Amino acid sequence: MNLTRSTELLHRNQEVIPGGLASINRKADPCIAFARAQGSRMWDVDGKEYIDYHAGFAPYILGHNDPDQNKAVIDAINQGRSNYGSGPTVDEGELARLFLACVPTAQKVQFVNTGSEATAQAIRVARAWTGADHILRMQGGYNGNHNMVAANVMSTKAQLGGRQIIGDEYPLAPITAGIPAAERALMHSVEFNDLEAVDAIARRYKLAALITEPVLQNVGVIKPKPGYLEGLRRLADQHGFLLILDEVKTGFRSGVGGYHCLRGVEPDLSTFGKAIANGFPIAALAGKAKFMDLAISDQPDKRVLIAGTYNCHPVPVAAAIACLRKLMDPKLDVYGTLERLSARLEEGVTRLMTDHGVTSTFVRQGSAHCAYFMPAAPTNWWELLSGHDFALDHRYRRALIARGIYQFPIAAKQGSISFAHTQQDIDETIEANDSALREILTSPVKVGV
Repeated sequence: MNLTRSTELLHRNQEVIPGGLASINRKADPCIAFARAQGSRMWDVDGKEYIDYHAGFAPYILGHNDPDQNKAVIDAINQGRSNYGSGPTVDEGELARLFLACVPTAQKVQFVNTGSEATAQAIRVARAWTGADHILRMQGGYNGNHNMVAANVMSTKAQLGGRQIIGDEYPLAPITAGIPAAERALMHSVEFNDLEAVDAIARRYKLAALITEPVLQNVGVIKPKPGYLEGLRRLADQHGFLLILDEVKTGFRSGVGGYHCLRGVEPDLSTFGKAIANGFPIAALAGKAKFMDLAISDQPDKRVLIAGTYNCHPVPVAAAIACLRKLMDPKLDVYGTLERLSARLEEGVTRLMTDHGVTSTFVRQGSAHCAYFMPAAPTNWWELLSGHDFALDHRYRRALIARGIYQFPIAAKQGSISFAHTQQDIDETIEANDSALREILTSPVKVGV
């Protein structure tokens, strides 16, 4: 791969930006600098073209630079929309009504700028409602960058004490420095799909909330076992904590609304981002009115501050309205198209893995997918950590990138298909998989690769 200009750009940026990137999570090996994107394709600064399955960490459900969405944004600017900073706007009301039409479990919604803001607000609401402080989340799940959830994501065996823990909590494994000891004492992480652990922690501590992705999609695609989400709802009711379903990645990627809508599970609060605006910066906190209305409570000790200069900025609002309209349009059949393309990719990759004698399993939830190099789909982080061939996964992703298929080059990261992908894209990807597998299975492993 010719990454000369990408490398030069990274080095120049490192002189003025720590790490050379505004979000360190974008830094991977290889670290490619992209110059532009359209539909299902991206081009790097060295001129190489890629079919994109990373989708900017998954928001691009319509594809890059969707023309209808871009037109809506340009129209909003040309019509003089501005971030007035005073009073309500017609557009935020329209977006809220569209959103709630898609998410029947929610009665009201508030918009912020990022998924991390949405989950932080959800936890604040839960604490205000319950009067409790402790927060429970899932090992292997990612719920934002703020202190109360910045732990126990892709933890090592050493960080977890060297053994799987079922029925109880894992040791705390923060993913950032700077979390005060008092806050660390309120953070608890248990294995996904382990209801006994949730019950045990809820009996030990007074929980304000349990927050989880309904499908773990920051470590690929780890699905809930039958009855698991329903069990969380039951335990929340039993112990009096709020159930927060973090749909920042799953929401509107699994279907119109959230994954929980497909499963018929009612959270108290839910958070959304990414696919609701096809890559523009906006996120949502939604839920039952009694919780959401704490923002306007007449009791000062219960009132929750929800404020932000850029909340419902007219550009991302216009983008979100345009995106939701397309996702809701039965004539476009966005989700039917995504399902057909995704099933074609799944069938093709699964067949190739079998033909090449590779132990693997392809896990898919709608258009989100991940190929694991292990015999069965993982049901929690420890199974993934113990059973997946991470080194082979990294070599596989690098081989695909060299062939113009961009999967994020970190093992066990989700891939995403957009409405802009075509059958030809999928077929080219399957052909590239065949070539990539031939290479990595016949070439000796090089030190440092």
